[in-house]
Amino acid sequence: MIAVNGLEISRNYFEEFGLPMLQEQFPEWADRIAAGLIGSGSECFGYDDEVSRDHDFEAGFCLFIPGEEEMDRQTTFRLERAYAKLPGEFMGLRKSRLDPVGGSRHGVIRADDFFREKTGTPDGILTVGQWLTLPEQNLFELSKGTLFLDRSGLMSGPLSRLSVMPEDIRLKKLAGALLLMAQAGQYNYRRCVRRADTGAAALAAGEFVRAALHACFLLNGAFMPYYKWQFRALRDLPLFSELTEPFSFLISSPNDAETAEEKITLIEDLAGVFIAELMEQEITKATCGDLEKHAYSVNDQIQDGEIRNLHILAAI
Repeated sequence: MIAVNGLEISRNYFEEFGLPMLQEQFPEWADRIAAGLIGSGSECFGYDDEVSRDHDFEAGFCLFIPGEEEMDRQTTFRLERAYAKLPGEFMGLRKSRLDPVGGSRHGVIRADDFFREKTGTPDGILTVGQWLTLPEQNLFELSKGTLFLDRSGLMSGPLSRLSVMPEDIRLKKLAGALLLMAQAGQYNYRRCVRRADTGAAALAAGEFVRAALHACFLLNGAFMPYYKWQFRALRDLPLFSELTEPFSFLISSPNDAETAEEKITLIEDLAGVFIAELMEQEITKATCGDLEKHAYSVNDQIQDGEIRNLHILAAI
């Protein structure tokens, strides 16, 4: 593991060079510009390590600015030039070159453009349809970002609006995840094994784990990240962090007859773990071990009739 992670490097770089630059060259904007590290890089989540340094890893930070109606293009260009002139190397990392109109993960970014790219809206206000269809990995990125400076609330306002999934949306997504767990794990995996179709059995186990991971995040009230970070993020959750090993076993072990029986038992045990949490959160009224029945029971708890009456997989 690297001694200092990318987030710390970014914060130190901003405090040593970025903040003085704003105060000295743009004093009238220092209270209206937000600075931080938010985006898709592993350093934004605190997940970076030595492997992360093989690409897109640099000393840098984001300067989020108001829309063009407030900060004109000339001022924006001056700010981009000032950022580009900051020291090119810091704590052993080099800052990448920026073209005059940006385009990097770091540098000067209009806040409304940033939110529009991540959510489809410039202010973090989403419709029901957008909540149902927006990739959760985008929301995960926004939830993990760190602000170093935001006196005006330029970024913190929209980020706050996007930090918690509406309950009816959470329940719709959870109902879909539970149904997929039932179909792939409790039903299809067993049938694929009986047919000795080990390839299909592997796919069924993978579908069960994928849906179960989604259910883990939803039951924690958290957003699920891009697939390569799902196991890493699972370890940080208050609930279900202990499931990383059984999930890994289900997708990495063979599907011969003997191992398959062990996996069938494990799938049922995991179903019991999830059902217990559904009951703890009082979002199911089913009283059996069938995840499909619990999926429809969770869907029945949705308050908004239009959302409740959508297909159970509408948010998956």
